[in-house]
Amino acid sequence: MNLTRTASLALSLALTAPAIAQDGTIYPLDAPAEPNAILLGTGGVEDQPASESWFRQWGDPMARNITTATLTPFLPDPDKANGAAVIVAPGGGFRWLSLGNEGWEVAEALAEQGVAAFVLKYRLHPTPESLDDFRDWMNRPRPAPSDTAQGAAPRPPQRDLSNQLEDAEAAYAMIADRADEWGVDMDRVGMIGFSAGAGLTMHATLHSETMDLAFIGPIYGGMGPVDVPEDAPPMFTAIATDDFLFGGQFGVVESWYAAGVPVELHLYQNGGHGFGLGNPDRTSNRWFDAFMYWLEVNDFLDATSGG
Repeated sequence: MNLTRTASLALSLALTAPAIAQDGTIYPLDAPAEPNAILLGTGGVEDQPASESWFRQWGDPMARNITTATLTPFLPDPDKANGAAVIVAPGGGFRWLSLGNEGWEVAEALAEQGVAAFVLKYRLHPTPESLDDFRDWMNRPRPAPSDTAQGAAPRPPQRDLSNQLEDAEAAYAMIADRADEWGVDMDRVGMIGFSAGAGLTMHATLHSETMDLAFIGPIYGGMGPVDVPEDAPPMFTAIATDDFLFGGQFGVVESWYAAGVPVELHLYQNGGHGFGLGNPDRTSNRWFDAFMYWLEVNDFLDATSGG
C-alpha cells in the first residue's frame, strides 16, 4: 500500500468543499473512504447508541460519534524524509473531530517538510444520533462567561479522557512497532493537537506512562497552569488573543518555564479559535512556519542529532 504524502484521493475530495458549505451551517456529509486508516484495536465506547457519522461545517469535513479509533499515516517522499514523526490530534470538544483542517491538511503539510505524520482519529463522547438534533444541541443557548475572572480564561469542563489516552498510547505503540517500515526515529516522535486535541496532547504528556514524546505542540488549547513532569518534553504552543481559551492567561507556559523545560509561545493578534493552518488575513497564519523552524533549530529534523 502506498502511503506516501497523501492518504487517498477520497480524502482530497472530502477537502474540496462546495461553495454552499463555506459557512457555519452544519450540512450532512457522506463518510469519505479512509483506505489507509489502521485500526488501533482499543475497543468501543460505552453507552453509545449511535453510529459514526459525518458533517461539514465551515467547508471542513468532521466526524462525530466515533467509536473505533484509527491511525492514518501520511508519509513523506523518501527523498525528503528526515526520520522525525508527529502524531496529529484534531479538535472538536471531544464530541466531534475536525479531520480536515486540523488533521489531514496538517499531516500533508508535515509530510511535505519530510516529517512522517499520523492522524489520530480518537474515540469521542456521544452526541445526538440525528443531525437535526445535533444541530439543535450545537446551537443551544450557552451562558455568557460573565463569571470568569478578568484575566483568566474559562476553564474547560473536566472529562474522562481514559479512552482518548488509550487511543493515543496505542498510536504511539503502533508507530514504535512499525518504525523501521515507516522510517521513523523513535527519539524524534512528537505530538501536536488542536483545541481538544491540544488538551489530549497535554493529557498524554502529563499522564501517560508509555509514551516518550520528544516534543509537543498544543495549538490553541487550554492555557491554565499544570504540574509539569520531571521528564516533560520541550513545548511549542500558539494561540490568538481573540481566542476564548486565551483570556490573558499564560499558566501553562509559566509552568513549563518554572520547571526549566524549553518552551516557546506564539501569541497572535488575531485568528480566533480553530484556525488550523490559517484563515484569510490573520496574523496566526504563520504559526506552522514558526513550528517547523522551531523543530529545525532544536535539531528534531536532523537525523544525525541523536534525538
